[in-house]
Amino acid sequence: MATPLTLYYAAGTCAQAVLIALHEAGAQFTLKTLNFADSEQRNPEYLAINPKARVPALVTERGVLTEVPALLLYVAQSYPQANLAPLDDPFALAQLQEFNAYLAATVHIAHAHRPRASRWADDEAAQAAMRAKVPQNMRDCFAVIEQHYLGDKTWVMGEQFTVADGYLYTVAGWLKGDGVDITEFPRVAAHFERVKARASVQRLG
Repeated sequence: MATPLTLYYAAGTCAQAVLIALHEAGAQFTLKTLNFADSEQRNPEYLAINPKARVPALVTERGVLTEVPALLLYVAQSYPQANLAPLDDPFALAQLQEFNAYLAATVHIAHAHRPRASRWADDEAAQAAMRAKVPQNMRDCFAVIEQHYLGDKTWVMGEQFTVADGYLYTVAGWLKGDGVDITEFPRVAAHFERVKARASVQRLG
């Protein structure tokens, strides 16, 4: 691409999925890591880039993009030679987007009720109740992924690695902290190890 990209990132967040995609694509980009413990995402300099105070944010030559599903599709379309999405098949591409939307809108929200319960309630008892429900909600989500989305496939979309695989790897990495043993879902666990072995993930450190 004519102008290098800049990815704003924080360790342990969903932004990892975009970082994996950029590595898979062979993209040239600058990585800027924010320290959430120091609330760097709320610094005025970053809020000028992303007023949502969240990551990821991807600065491109045409402006800033946010939200993981949007960024993953942008990377796949910008680097078609990497074959990170079925760009020539409208139905398959919609299936990939369906999966990524499920991770973003359902699974991520189920997880967020543990570390971010204060977003939904001020009452401490209510927050505690939300946190207590997280393991079961994550189990329910990953049961759907195990049976409906992965099945016996090597990757989310079949035999071709796509941006959905790095996204699933990232979200599956939250299971342990949410009190769920990934081995409860053998297909997800096997997929996790396959993605973990890829060069793009090894570069994460």
